[in-house]
This record gives sequence, structure tokens and C-alpha cells, in this order.
Amino acid sequence: MAEDAAIFLGASRKPDDSYQQPEQLLLKYANRHGLVTGATGTGKTVTLQVLAEGFSNAGVPVFCADIKGDLSGIAMMGESKDFLLKRAEQVHLEPYEFQEFPVIFWDLFGEQGHPIRATVSEMGPLLLSRLMNLTEAQEGIINIAFRLADEEGLLLLDMKDLQALLANIAERADELSARYGNVTKASVGAIQRTLLVLEQQGGSHFFGEPALRISDLMRTTRDGRGAINVLAADKLMMNPRLYATFLLWLMSELFEELPEIGDPDKPKLVFFFDEAHLLFDGAPKILVDRVEQVVRLIRSKGVGVYFITQNPLDVPETVLAQLGNRIQHALRAYTPREQKAVKTAAETFRPNPDFECATAITQLGTGEALVSTLGEKGVPSVVQRTLIRPPASRVGPVTPQERQRLIAESPVAGQYDKPIDRESAFEILQARAKKAQDSEFEASQRGNGGSGGRTRWTLPDFDGDGRPDTIGADDGYRPDNREVRRERAPRSTPQPRPSNRQSVTETAIKAVVRTVGTQVGRALVRGILGSLKKGR
Repeated sequence: MAEDAAIFLGASRKPDDSYQQPEQLLLKYANRHGLVTGATGTGKTVTLQVLAEGFSNAGVPVFCADIKGDLSGIAMMGESKDFLLKRAEQVHLEPYEFQEFPVIFWDLFGEQGHPIRATVSEMGPLLLSRLMNLTEAQEGIINIAFRLADEEGLLLLDMKDLQALLANIAERADELSARYGNVTKASVGAIQRTLLVLEQQGGSHFFGEPALRISDLMRTTRDGRGAINVLAADKLMMNPRLYATFLLWLMSELFEELPEIGDPDKPKLVFFFDEAHLLFDGAPKILVDRVEQVVRLIRSKGVGVYFITQNPLDVPETVLAQLGNRIQHALRAYTPREQKAVKTAAETFRPNPDFECATAITQLGTGEALVSTLGEKGVPSVVQRTLIRPPASRVGPVTPQERQRLIAESPVAGQYDKPIDRESAFEILQARAKKAQDSEFEASQRGNGGSGGRTRWTLPDFDGDGRPDTIGADDGYRPDNREVRRERAPRSTPQPRPSNRQSVTETAIKAVVRTVGTQVGRALVRGILGSLKKGR
């Protein structure tokens, strides 16, 4: 087997405790998906790093999530350390050369990488309902919202578009109930409150434009290496539902956009789904079925999906059956659930007569794993107890300064950093509401004698004659006094005649009021009237 047709994973252990036979992952079967499992601290992250390095050197782009920040070191040159050199010698890795890899950092919040955005329309009603954990009735309203947006030409790009559309649906609840079934304002209100919570958790950063282009995840360098796309997920993990929904959306986008290519010599993209149990925790059956469908069919698009989690029981059996390449790190077996997990993991491997699989899983050291990959003709190989090779890049995170430099030098620098807010549902519905208000106002004008009617302002009875005092407002004057109320009167309505009991001072005040139209005039009037009220 040519070296460029396989990824060197490590060396398998023989009965005399030496590591001799190399273990490899064949690139032509790498799109048959895989699973990396093991307890915390057993070496899963380093295994992911080794796999990502191997795919990159083979010219295959990679997308992976960096949960703790440790994986970011893949962008930097490895450093010579005793334990790494010893591991390289044990697995007969010669020569052991250090390397840095082409990395593009991404971050949904735009803090530790380029922002990743998707439009609400791209997310779709199913994933959006999952993201907000909606009830069946509320999910129905979300489906109505998307249907209405399509019928009325409303672009759903960001959260304010969806909020504006939901408000419009609440106003038209009776009309829409007759067309689509029961639409209650209570259900709409519950969705709006959930959207508010999602917005406060940072979900608004994800929805909008410019939306992520799948082609930017599938870049290669001039020397033929695949780009490693690293998603900063340490903050994202504070909202695990957003994390899981985003990665499922990304898988779905890959499935929908990429063409059918059958079984290529190597994958077009490899997708690592770390903390995979978050995708399935509490997921409804329709969502699990969707994941199974994507995993089953996306391999014909040249995409390999690798789930990384602690326990093989975290992945449903229907999905587990699609994962042909297995790397199992150590598991503990103290509780009944852990014992069941060990048994399940052991039963998924093709047995090796040299050792008992279930026993070996509990005895593996850090960096060791049981490995079974697809061999010639796609048949799983006999499971081998394997010492994983050391990575060529840095083991550990990059510094903030290194990260910022790499972001600035990225091939997508400047393309996603500034959000775009074009006309969409929010602006269109706002314009409709304004037009309706203007029409209503014009109708009320015609009902009150036409546009020639005069506006009259009624003030409190300051002079004590038992009748309210009035002032004109033809020049656009609007008093700020809270005690003033506005009335509309037809042109034919006569103005009240001034009382003979008005004092000379009050008559002069009214003359001033009729002529003022500026902010200075209004302030003066308020001051004079205030003085009069105090003096009464």
C-alpha cells in the first residue's frame, strides 16, 4: 500500500509486548465514517489531531471542533519532547519530523476566529424547532411561519426577521387559523420568549449574513495540503443545544450542496463531530432519523463523518452501524452502565484470538487504543491493540497572539468579519405596517372633513370660566404638556370665543401661543403657563 493512500495511525502490540505491525486508515474507505471513543484523559484529542494531520497531508480538508482549546496547537510546529520521541521510537516512526499545518479558525461568536453565520431560512423549521426545544404545537407555528414567508416573498435572514414575522402571525391569528389550522397568540408568545432567551445566549450571532460558503471549508494550499478548519467551541459549549444544532446544520448543508461522486480515492472533506452525545441527548425520533439519513447518504458525496464521544452507547445503534472505522480508547467499568458500554464496544469489533477485547478495553494505557479499520474490499480488519503515533504539530493550545496572527493571515480574512443587513422580512413588514397606518390616518382625515380640517389643542381651564381653553396648531405646533390632549375638528367647526373675563396677561399669553412653532417657543410657553399655575 502506497504511503499517500493511507494514514499511519500507530503500531499494534504483539504478545511479547512489542509494537511491530503498522496500523493504517485507507483513504479510499475513509468516507465510510468512523468512531473515536474513550474515557476522559485517555488520548482522544491526540488521536483526533493525528487523524486531522494525516488527512491534511493527503490533501483532504478537515472540519473539527476544539472543545477545550487544545486542538488549536495543530497550527504550530511541534516541539521536541522526550515522551514524544519515545513514542515515535516505539511505533517505528522514522523519520519523526515536526510540522505545522494550514489552519483556519472559526467561531460562531466571532471572538476566536472568523464568524460563522447561517440564515434562518437555511436552518429550516425542523432544526430551528430543535434548537429552541419547541412543543409540537409550537413547531407547527414555525412551519406556518416558513410557509407564509415563501408565499409572501419574505426573506428570513436573521432573528429580527423571524420575530417580526411571528408578531405579524399573532396579529393575523384568526385569518391564518382558517387557512392552516389553529394559531394561538399564546403559542406565538411562547416562541417569542424562547427566541429572546436564545438571543441572550448568543444565538443572534449565528443568524445573519454573509452566510458561510461550503467551498471555504474545502480549501487546499498550493502545496496540495488540505485546510484544517478549527471551530472554537469552548464558549459555544455553554449552550450545547446550539452547538449540536449548528453541526447538524453543517452536515445537512454538505449533504444538500455537494454533488454525488460515488466512492472517490480519498474523501473531499472529513467532518469530526466532538462531544457527539450532545446531538442525540433528548432528540426526537424525527431528528435521529434525519441524522441517520445524512450519515448513510453523505458518503456518496465524498464526505467522511467521525463521531467522537466517551461512550459508544451515546450513539444510536442505527447510526453506529454506519461507522466502519473504529478507534476505542480505554473505558472504565465500575457501574452497570459502564460495564454495558464495555461489552457493547467489544462486540462491535472483529475478534482477535490474541486477547479478550472486553478485558483489554479496561486495561489500555493513555495513548493506546483498540483499532479496527476497513481493509481491502471494505471488510473490517481484526481488532488490534495499538499505540497511537505522536502528532507532528504542537501538543497544546496556541497563544492569543499566535491566534490573532493566524486569523489575520487566513485566506478568508475580511470575507465574514463584517455583518450585512439587507432588506428582508423585518423591513418589508415594517413598511407594510407604516403604509397601513398612513392609509388609516388618511381615512380618518376624510371622515373628519378632509385634509383641510384644523387641529385644535384643548388645555385645562386656566382662567376659571368653566370652559377649556384652545390654541391652534396649523403651523405644526405640538405642546409637550402632558395635560394637553389632541382633538380633530372639521374646518366648519367654530373656535370657542374668548371669555370677557380673561385678564390682559392671559390674552397676551394666548397670542404668543398661536405664533410659536419652535422648541424655544414651546419651552417659553411651558414656563409661562407653569408660572401662572403656581400663582393661582
